[in-house]
Amino acid sequence: MYEAAILADHQYKTFFLISSGNASIYMSAHLTDTAFSTLSLHENLQRGLADAGFAFCTPIQAQTLPLLLLNKDVAGQAQTGTGKTIAFLLATFQRLLSQPAQIDPQQPRALILAPTRELAIQIAKDAALLNKYANLRIALAHGGKDYQKQRDAIAAGCDMLIGTPGRLLDYHKQRVFDLRQIQAVVLDEADRMFDLGFIKDVRYFLRRIPKPSKRLGMLFSATLSYKVLELAYEHMNNPEKVQIAPEKVAADRIEETVYYPANDEKIPLLLALIKRINPLRSIVFVNTKHTADLVWGFLEGNGHKAALLSGDVPQKKRERLLTHFQDGEFPFLVATDVAARGLHIPEVSHVFNYDLPQDSEDYVHRIGRTARAGASGTAISFACEEYVFSLPDIERYIKHKIPVSSASDEQLATPAPAVKPERKSAPKLKTGSSDKTRNATRRPRSRRKPKQSVSKPDANQS
Repeated sequence: MYEAAILADHQYKTFFLISSGNASIYMSAHLTDTAFSTLSLHENLQRGLADAGFAFCTPIQAQTLPLLLLNKDVAGQAQTGTGKTIAFLLATFQRLLSQPAQIDPQQPRALILAPTRELAIQIAKDAALLNKYANLRIALAHGGKDYQKQRDAIAAGCDMLIGTPGRLLDYHKQRVFDLRQIQAVVLDEADRMFDLGFIKDVRYFLRRIPKPSKRLGMLFSATLSYKVLELAYEHMNNPEKVQIAPEKVAADRIEETVYYPANDEKIPLLLALIKRINPLRSIVFVNTKHTADLVWGFLEGNGHKAALLSGDVPQKKRERLLTHFQDGEFPFLVATDVAARGLHIPEVSHVFNYDLPQDSEDYVHRIGRTARAGASGTAISFACEEYVFSLPDIERYIKHKIPVSSASDEQLATPAPAVKPERKSAPKLKTGSSDKTRNATRRPRSRRKPKQSVSKPDANQS
């Protein structure tokens, strides 16, 4: 069971949600004067909101919930941390509580798709929070672990199914569940569905659920680009567009600076800055997995304990690394944008853009990791020859010039050799195994050429 605690500071109209599993601040958003008690929500939802400490809506909640509670589809533009998850969950719960199952109560009636397992897990935690009195059955499916356990939970029956497209597609093709009774569908972070290549799987689900006029449709995205809106209008019932302006980073809370190092000066500069600043807890953002390995290796090789978070890190290891980082065991986290998307990490004092992001919005997402919940923070960017061309677009987007700093050659550190990340090697066969086991696991010899040519098997056959 997921648990969470809520803190609502109505004096300053600021809202925080702290998840007990990893003590992470989920949201820090300004509140409106719209009270949840004024909305036509089911009694059990109102009780859950009151127990959790929810009183007033954030802007995205205040603008979308009145539409969704009238069963109007919504395509919303909102950043992470604006309260959009609570908005679509409340609308989904309301729909399910007001319309009981029609045919088979074992089949899901709501489908919520998220691009990453971390985001799917976070949505499930928030859903469990709101489910205190609703008593709906919630199932979660994502890659990385618990394949059979997740499969069994879905097969046992659920009302709300939350997950990533790939794992859910696998289960659906095995006929673990069907989609004919879906009454509400949510696409969260739709722009990332395109970025991560999941849009084909998303369309698979949208084409198999009841037609738009028979269910409630919700789509949320950081940007409502042409392709995102095309998806919305193709698979939703004349959706209402709701756009919340991206939160501009407050200059008085985040100290920004940019250096212009050569590529071979970036590691020495990073190590020199770390030695001079001695940051409490930092995230070092890079653009590629290869660079993530490189930076992590030099940090570790120079006495700085760091967690490495890239797209291919297994789920259990990701969770363990994040826990160590949040507990302060690792003062540094090296991450790519995709790997860090959807993670909620509190008390980050410094963000280093080792590589400037090629997307201006990613710059805002990155530096927004610091200065959360009213705290102050520092964002340091390296504009090397490879990524310096992104800087003008970033400065246009944030509407101000980033102050420039410099470091002389004498100020650069002389790095010790890098440590190589550990990679799992292929498991070795145990000696003394039976002939049957050896034969089952033995690879065919390829040294001797056959006397007669043998046609190769079809690569598409399995």
